[in-house]
Formats: sequence, structure tokens, C-alpha cells
Amino acid sequence: MVVPGRRTVWDGVIELTKKAEANCVDARLWSSQLSASLISVVDFPSTELAEVLVSYICWDNNVPILWKFLERAMALKLVSPLVVLALLADRVVPNRSTQLAAYRIYLELLKRNIFRIKDHISGPHYENVMNSVANILRLSELFGVETSKPGVLLVEFVFKMVSQLVDATLSDEGLLELSQDPSSQWLNKSHEMEIDDAPEIYNGKIGSHEKLQTLNTLMAIDIIVEFLRNTVISRLLYLVSSNRASNWQEFVRKVQVLGEKSSALRKSKVLNSGDLLQLISTRRFGYSCDSKVTPLRISNAIVDFGSLASYAGLCHGASLSSLWLPLDLVFEDAMDGYQVNPTSAIEIITGLAKTLKEINGSTWHDTFLALWIAALRLVQRERDPIEGPIPRLDTRLCMSLCIVPLVVANIIEEREYASVMEKPREDLITSLKVLGEFPGLLFPPQCVVSAANKAATKAIMFLSGGNVGKSCSDVINMKDMPTNCSGNMRHLIVEACIARNVLDTSAYSWPGYVNGLISQLPHSLPSELPCWSSFVKGAPLNAAMVNALVSVPASSLAELEKVYEVAVKGSDDEKISAATVLCGASLTRGWNIQEHVVEFLTRLLSPPIPADYSGAESHLIGYGCILNVIIVGIGSVDSIQIFSLHGMVPQLACSLMPICEEFGSYTPSVSWTLPSGEEISAYSVFSNAFTLLLKLWRFNHPPIEHGVGDVPTVGSQLTPEHLLLVRNSHLVSSETLNRDRNRKRLSEVARSANCQPVFVDSFPKLKIWYRQHQRCIASTLSGLTHGSPVHQTVEALLNMMFRKVRGSQTLNPVNSGTSSSSGAASEDNVPRPELPAWDILKAVPYVVDAALTACSHGRLSPRELATGLKELADFLPASLAPIVSYFSSEVSRGVWKPVFMNGMDWPSPAANLSKVEEYIEKILATTGVDIPSLAPAGGSSPAATLPLPLAAFVSLTITYKIDKGSERFLNLAGQALECLAAGCPWPCMPIVASLWTQKAKRWFDFLVFSASRTVFLHNPDAVVQLLRNCFSATLGLNAGPMSNDGGVGALLGHGFGSHFYGGISPVAPGILYLRMYRALRDTVSVTEVIFSLLIHSVEDIAQNKLSKENLKRLKTVKNGSRYGQSSLATAMTQVKLAATLSASLVWLTGGLGVVHLLIKETIPSWFLSVDKSDQEQAPTDLVAELRGHALAYFVVLCGAFAWGVDSRSKRRQGILGSHLEFLASVLDGKITVGCERATWQTYVSGLVSLLVSCLPLWVTEIDTKVLKSLSNGLRRSGKEELAILLLSMGGFETMDHAVDFIIHLRS
Repeated sequence: MVVPGRRTVWDGVIELTKKAEANCVDARLWSSQLSASLISVVDFPSTELAEVLVSYICWDNNVPILWKFLERAMALKLVSPLVVLALLADRVVPNRSTQLAAYRIYLELLKRNIFRIKDHISGPHYENVMNSVANILRLSELFGVETSKPGVLLVEFVFKMVSQLVDATLSDEGLLELSQDPSSQWLNKSHEMEIDDAPEIYNGKIGSHEKLQTLNTLMAIDIIVEFLRNTVISRLLYLVSSNRASNWQEFVRKVQVLGEKSSALRKSKVLNSGDLLQLISTRRFGYSCDSKVTPLRISNAIVDFGSLASYAGLCHGASLSSLWLPLDLVFEDAMDGYQVNPTSAIEIITGLAKTLKEINGSTWHDTFLALWIAALRLVQRERDPIEGPIPRLDTRLCMSLCIVPLVVANIIEEREYASVMEKPREDLITSLKVLGEFPGLLFPPQCVVSAANKAATKAIMFLSGGNVGKSCSDVINMKDMPTNCSGNMRHLIVEACIARNVLDTSAYSWPGYVNGLISQLPHSLPSELPCWSSFVKGAPLNAAMVNALVSVPASSLAELEKVYEVAVKGSDDEKISAATVLCGASLTRGWNIQEHVVEFLTRLLSPPIPADYSGAESHLIGYGCILNVIIVGIGSVDSIQIFSLHGMVPQLACSLMPICEEFGSYTPSVSWTLPSGEEISAYSVFSNAFTLLLKLWRFNHPPIEHGVGDVPTVGSQLTPEHLLLVRNSHLVSSETLNRDRNRKRLSEVARSANCQPVFVDSFPKLKIWYRQHQRCIASTLSGLTHGSPVHQTVEALLNMMFRKVRGSQTLNPVNSGTSSSSGAASEDNVPRPELPAWDILKAVPYVVDAALTACSHGRLSPRELATGLKELADFLPASLAPIVSYFSSEVSRGVWKPVFMNGMDWPSPAANLSKVEEYIEKILATTGVDIPSLAPAGGSSPAATLPLPLAAFVSLTITYKIDKGSERFLNLAGQALECLAAGCPWPCMPIVASLWTQKAKRWFDFLVFSASRTVFLHNPDAVVQLLRNCFSATLGLNAGPMSNDGGVGALLGHGFGSHFYGGISPVAPGILYLRMYRALRDTVSVTEVIFSLLIHSVEDIAQNKLSKENLKRLKTVKNGSRYGQSSLATAMTQVKLAATLSASLVWLTGGLGVVHLLIKETIPSWFLSVDKSDQEQAPTDLVAELRGHALAYFVVLCGAFAWGVDSRSKRRQGILGSHLEFLASVLDGKITVGCERATWQTYVSGLVSLLVSCLPLWVTEIDTKVLKSLSNGLRRSGKEELAILLLSMGGFETMDHAVDFIIHLRS
């Protein structure tokens, strides 16, 4: 506003202007007179003068000569052009329909001045000018941010001007209401006009009103195009797109509508929508790398999945598709039955898929296709499985046909909620259509052929016009079907997607999906399978019905809910029958409803307290039968892994703890009778529940495995406390959680059991045993007091176990000082202790210690020791847990003398020990691991020895029968046995494997493979060789039996076993590593090996893919020949693949702690310590650059795997901020690095490029000072564009700095 105190001055301005107008004075003379009259009282440029002039013109004196005066004042900097444009925008644009000529002149002034913005803000009045502009246009309302920083105000001003112009143009064409709908068309150029042409406009020489309005519209569009095209202005607009996504997306939608619907544009002969579309595109207002070698984000397409001629279709060759290798590794790693994961595979894979999509610069189509390909390869690797207590095909099918469809469904729902512009369902459809081009991958395993055929039959019947249900194909006579209607894995995947409502039945009509139609449909078709149909209609759950439902999975959620309703509300017998059905085929093969089966079973393990319950004991006791049925039903290796994949392990543990707490408090006299007539005791229920609970965490591992220094090993956090903390986290509700169907399901299940947090303290008896167990693992036994209840229990158990031992010799329990028996007792006169299970477990370690001590002193024979231990385990199967704990601790202490496995006192491995050792060596040799002979000197058979605790433990385990009843206990003991044997000197593990292969001949392949893994615990060089072979195989750098051309197939191969070609088959190095790395204790050293191999692999890639001759050609040919570019692109893909493999192995091996150590210490230390003088020959500049790219990609991937790409992390902020501060210090000259300059430069530019292009959320978390410092360093290094991009991600705190960069950047 005009300042009241200066009205006389401004009155003089008006008088001067009126005289000049009346006398038609030249604008130059007027401006000179004006300047002379004001120079002593006004600072130029003057905001007040601009307000006076614009107010005088609008609208009482709207004549051409005054516009010339105004233009002259702007040219001479008497008024700021930006202030004038702001005033005109506020006054002219709203009146453009009635003031066409004024609007035309405004557009001319805007076009003439806005694109010379550098000239208008270079003076000392920059800040005052921008504050004036902000007040005039009320810029604080634009983004809802109050600021006085001139750079930020400049960005807001530019965005305000172009947005206003777009809105005005849309309004003029009647399109403003349509701008709320997203489109995909846009625009370009206009006419020129000088201010001198203004009289022609006012005199009507330009044409009619309508013609002038059309010309104005076209000129406005022309200016909009120039806003997007101009280098400086578009960079300023990029700051909006980076920091105000919602405002920018709204602006983009409006421009799209303008391009698609504008009638003026359609009539134009010089403008077209294509140019505008390109200018406003995401690609342009996104990141483009300025790397010297090649962009890090090479291509979006997933092509060349390698040779698919064989049935496996395992992606040989290091094509771009191999950059999705982490999916294959994570899928295969989840198949390891030695450890369950407390985190849902759905959550893990969803995060991984989003990470790889961003890092690889891919579309959702590519991402979905990569997921399907990796899932199918996972199944193909299990075509010829070996036998053993490991997850098998059911777990792999769960991953492929249930987990991955749920991941896809999660992503689609999330993206549709986040952005209406994305069309992820269309990407899913195209990915599944492309999937049909891989028949080798789609061929179903034999046990799935029937289900695949039914899925194909369902589609055929639908297309034939049948009103059919989901499983109607079972009642169709297959001879009526077309001969070529056989189904494949794609049919099962499509059905899984339809069940999750991300596809519909239109998929049945895809070209080539099915072939042929049914010539004649049955007269009536049931809507479900016959057995399920009759059950849903009310048939009772008798024995025949239960057998039928157990063998066939439910086909719909409605059928499943019916069973669950019976399990909750039916009679006791019906509840047991319903629970049995839920544990059957619906759990293992019900891929379309499997997540609901897991949920229902978990809910049933936490039954609510009946409303009318008034008993003193826990209400759980009344559910003993159904609880035992469920616990036994889900106790198989595959079932546990299925629960783990669905993320139910924490809640499963929380449900089992109260069951153990209560049933462990009862004596075996408390029992129940099942409908089959079988009687189960409280001991049985407790033992089954307790054994299952222990499988959910690494209870038998000694403290030494908790890691090196402050870096824990992966899996060491698997404790009861951790599982409950994860479970309690599921109770937290949030808006994000409610949109995530997986997290919502986990939350609902947790709340259904107990809506309050649960801690170990809630279970005092379990806690007492757990603390005793920890003490037993960590130190020698102590604290047994003579005459105490525990001491009395020890004596009673020893009497029971060794009642057949004759003579006066006694067994002395620890610290008792007296005998536990006064002599040999009659076998019939020794009663079994009638004690609660928890009391038995307290005494077991002392019992085993006394027995083992007696055996070492010759008072018990080895056979009597094994028999006694088996007697104890049969009496209370849960006692196997403290037996394992005791043996684990004693073996690790190494205080017991070894015993000879001679076949007389102890079982002998001589029959096949040499064969086992031979096969171990073959497995290692075919995998490329060359180590000295493993056989002990002097032969192995007579001299085979084991530490006494290990000998006793293996003798106990081989007394178990290999049947379904013993399976759950053997699985617990087997893993502990392998862990113990692996920690003992070689050849303890081959001896144990030999003893077990004599008992379980069909497990030979599994046992030998397990034994071969332990070699790496005894020979660090073997680990290095295996990792080196993983790199060579993946990159195709050698001609080994598994390498071929590299890629996923060479790394993970076809599984393992001796069933191929009548002899041992090569084991892929990746499989071997994935099955052994969890036992590695020094994960930091392994990570350093991986890092070193990455560094050296770059040079190997250069030597293989870029020969010396090619390198010379690349250096001498300007801009590179086509051949050179192709070779370089291939090498770059190889480098990315090496970095991807490295990051994947580091993340799997060491987890979050190792990644933090790597980024914070290892990488900076390497840059500081590398000395070119120590190298025999410095690498070429190109190799050095490739190395820098590899390191950048490696670091970003490691961080992305650890932190994710779309969630906030305080740890990430600190670790990454520290690393970027290190980069800034080097660029500032404060620190000197020792590596090649090319390596350092490409690392810095590559790392920052990936951050700004793929991980903008990470950048927003970094301290502003660090971002400014790093951007200054980039600017000094000639990376101005990268510096601007980095600053643009820092929010409003760095925007002012970014604008300064942009304004002063070389054009």
C-alpha cells in the first residue's frame, strides 16, 4: 500500500504521468523526468511506485501509453519487474474476460521478464523485493508455510504464476471442473507481440473479441510451455515437485487436462500436446544421472530371463533380470527349517520388492513379474527333494501360491490408496500374461498337477457358460474336457490372485490361458466339492466326513468359517473334529485361503474364558483335547514354516506360553480321552506344547553365538522376550496399519487372544525354568541342596531311569554329598514320580549330570546311560529340552574326556564313516571348495572318538523311532545334535552323520549335506572359497560345473542331493552358503571378505567383459562406438549384479548391526587406507570408475535392505548422516583418501545420484548442515546438477540454498 506520509510524492507522480499522457510524451522522456523527481526521496526499485502506477492504470486509465510507461519503468529498474508482475497477476488475471487487452499485455510482460529472472534478483534489494511479492500474492497461503527466505519465496512466486496461468486457461475454456480428474495429454508454443503493438489491440486491429480471447489462450499456453522448458524456471519448479508432492500432482493433473481437452490447442497449427506431455513428465521432473560412464539406473525392462529350455528355467546369464537376485536369495533362505522368523514373510518381501523397484528404476509390471519368476524358480528347485527333517514342497508352494499373491495384493492396495495415477492392477495383469511365455517355469510338480488341472478346468467351464462354483471341476468327467486343458502353475497363481480380489474372472479370457470349451455341461453343478458341499449344507462331522475334509483343502473362506464356527461352538467331539480338519490339507495346500487357516488355528490356541466359568483352575484345562490336537497338527516342519511365513510365530509363542504354564502344573494323573479312545495326560499336552514353543527360538545355542563385539549374529535376538515384544507391537493401531491387510490380520489375532501386552513375567513357572536354562547354558551346575524338593525329585528320577541297574553302586547327584539310592531296587517296586512337569524339568539337568558322571566313572555302561535317558524322555517328552540344554553347555566347555565309538561300549560309525567323508569331500569339491583332506590321520574307524556328552546325546537320539509320533521330538533334538557336533573338533560331525545314516538310510543325502556344512566352521579359508565361488558362479567368471553363464541359476542351481545320475550332484554354492551361514559366529569378518570380493570382482569383470583391446577402443573412439557402448553396458550390468550379490549376502549374514558397521566404519576405512603405491598395477580409469559405481550401489543396497525405502528410521538418520559428513569432509579437503581419484569421484556421484533418484525420504532425514556442506563439495567438483538435486530433497531448510545454486549455475 502507499505510505500515507509520502502522498505528496506520489501525487506528483500521478500529475507527471497525466501530463505525459495528455501530451503523448515519449516513454523514455517520462521515465527520465520521473527518475529525476524521485531520486532524492525514493530508493529504486520502489514497491510503492509500482503500486501507484498499477493502481493508476487499473482500471480508470487503462490506455496503451500508460502500459508503455510502466514497461519503461520496469526496464530502467525504477520498479521491480517481479513486483509489477505480482501486482498485475493480482489485478489483471481475475478480470481477464473483460480486460482482454490488458490481459494480453500482462502475458507479454510476463513472457519478457519471468524468464530473465536472474537479472531481476541480482541486486541488493532481492530480499525486500521478494517480501513485497509475497505480501501482494499472499504466498504463505500457497504451501501453508511462513518464511522470509528469499529463495523459498522465489520458488513460491514462480509456482504461483504458472499455476495461476494454468487455472486461468482452464477456466477460459470451461475445463476447470475437469481438472480434478487425472489425464495423460499435454502442450507447446505461441506468437510474439511487442508492447508497441498495444494500440492495435485497443483499436481492434487484432480482430474480434473471440479471436483475441483465443489468441490470449494460445499465448498463455505458450508461456506455460516455456515455464516448463526454461532451464532456470524448470529447476525452480523441480524444487516444488520434490518438496510439495500434493501441490505438484494437482498442478500436473491440470496441465494434463489442458493438453487433452483444450479446444484452442486443437485448432492451433503450431502447438501440440506431445511436447507439453514430455515437459511435464515424471522423467523430466525427476532425476537424470550425469555419470561419465553410464547411468546407474540402466533399464526398466525385465528381459532375457536366461535359458528356459530345461524344466528349471533358472535364469542363467547375468542379464538385467539377475538384478532381482535378492528375491531368489530371500525366498530360498526362508526355506531353511533351522530357524523360524518372527517377522512375516509378507512384510519382508513387500519391503524388498519396493526396494528393488526403486533401486532398479523399474515399473510395477517388472516388479510383479520378478516376484512370480522368483517364486516359480523356488518351486522348481524342489522337484527332486531329498528326504529329511527339513521343509519341503509344501513350504515352497506356500511361498509361491499364497505369500507372493498376498504381497502383490498388499502392494496394489497401498499404491491405489497413495496415488490415483498409478494403475498397479493393470501391471499385475500384464505381468501374468507375460508369465505365460515361460512354460519351463510353469510346469507343476507332480503333487500339484491335479490342482492345476482343476484350475484350468474351472476357467474352461466358465467360458463355456456354466454357472459354476470354485471347485466344480471335481464333478466334471475329464473325458468330456478338451485334450489340451492341462493346467500349470499360472492357473494356480491366477486363482490365488482372484481369491485376494486383485483379479477377476476376465483373466480366463486371456489369449492362450486355456484352450477349448466343454461341448456339454452337466445338468446341475454343485457350488463346492462334494464333501465340503455336504458339510456346508449341514452334514455331521463324523469320521468319514473328517477324513474327506482333511484330505481336500477348503475352496472358499465361507467353507473355512463354517469349520471354525464348529470348532468354537460345537460339542467337545465336534470341536476336536473341526480342529483336525483345519490342520489338514487346508493348512498345507489351501493356498487361496491359507492365511485364514493359520489365523483360525492361532485363535483356537487362545480360547476365551466361558461366560459362566467359575472354576478355580485355569479354563484352559477344559480345552486339553482340542489344544493337543492343534498343537500336534501344526507340529510338522512344514507347518511351522508356514506359520512363520505368515508372521504368526510371535502370537503362536504367546498362545503356547499359558498352555505350558498351566498344563505343566499338573501331574500325569490328569488326563483326557479323545473320540478315538486314545488317552492323553497333562504331560502329553505340556510336552507337545513345550516342544513346539522351543522350536520358535534358538534355545540351545550358547552365549558365544551372540556375536563379536557389539554386533550380534542374525537370529541371536530370537528369545522368548523378543517374540513377546514383537507380538505386543502388533497391538499398536495406526492408520497405516488399518490399510495393510497383513498387519491388520496380525493385530486382530493378537487382540483376540489378549488385548494387553504380555511379558515373560506373566508366566512365573516358565520364567523360572528359562532362567535356569540360561544359567545351565552359561555356567556349570550348582545350587542343589540335599533334602530339598529338587534333590528328592532327582533321586526319584534316577531310581526310575536306572531301576534295572543291579548292585550296590550308587549315582551321586551334583553337590548332594549322599547317594540317591540305598541299593538296587526292584523294577516293579519303583513308582514313577507323580509330580508336575515343571518340577521334573527343574531336576533334569542334575539327573543327567549325575548319570553322565556315573558313566564317566564306569558305574553306568553307555548302553544303560542311553536306556535311562530314553526312559526319562519317554516318561516326560518335554525333558528332552533340559537334556539338550545340559549337553549343549557341557560340550562347549570341553571338560569331558572323549570316548571311543568302538561298537562295544558305544555305537560304531565304522560301517559307513569313510563313505560319508568321501561324499562330504565330493560335495565340497563340486562346489569349488578345495581344502586339505578331512580324514583323521591313521584311519577313522577304530579311532573314532566323541566327547562324552555328545556320545551320550547321539546314543539317545538313535533310540527314537523315525515315525510321525516321534517326529516333533526328533526335530528338536536333531537340530541341537547337529549344532553340538558342528562345534566339536573334526571329524565329530561325520561320525554323528555316519551313526545316523545307519539308522535312517533314506536320510543319507540330507545327513551328508548337513555334515558338509560344518566344514566351514572349522576352516575359515573354506568360507572364503565358497564366497568366491558364489561370485564366480553368479557373474559367470569361470567354467565350473555350476557356473555356466552366471546368474541366478548358477548361484542357486537345482537344489542338492545324490539322486541325480546315480551319484552325487554338484551343489550350487549359493545353496550351500544359505544353509551354513547362520552357524558362522564372526559375521564381521565374513562381511569384510564379501566386501573384498566385490572390490576384486570388478577387475575380473573388466578383464572378462572388457578386454584390453576393447578398453583401448573405448578410450580412443569419441563418444564410444556402438560395440563399445554395448560392452560397457554389459560390464556395468555385471558390476551392479556383483554389488547386488554382495549386499544381499551381507544383509543375510550380518543383519542390521553389520550394515551399520559397514557404512559407518568399513567403507570410510577402506577409502582412507587404500594406497596406490601398494598395488602392483593401478587399474585403468574405466576400471576405477566401475569400482566406484559398484561401491555406491553396494552401500545403497545394504542400507535399503536394512532400513527400507519408504519408512523413517532414526538409526538410518545417524548412520547415513555420518557417512555423508565423511564425504563432505573429503570433498572439502579436510580428509585425504588413498584410492584412485576416479573411484572416489564415481562413488560420490553414484551414491548421491542413487539417494536423490531412488531414496528421497532418506535425504529429507539428513541434517541441513550436512546437505549444504556436501552440495558445496559437489559444486566444487563440477557436479552442480547433482548438488541442486541433493539440496532439493532437503525440504524448505535447504531450498534457499538450492535456489542460490540454480540462479548462479552456468546455463
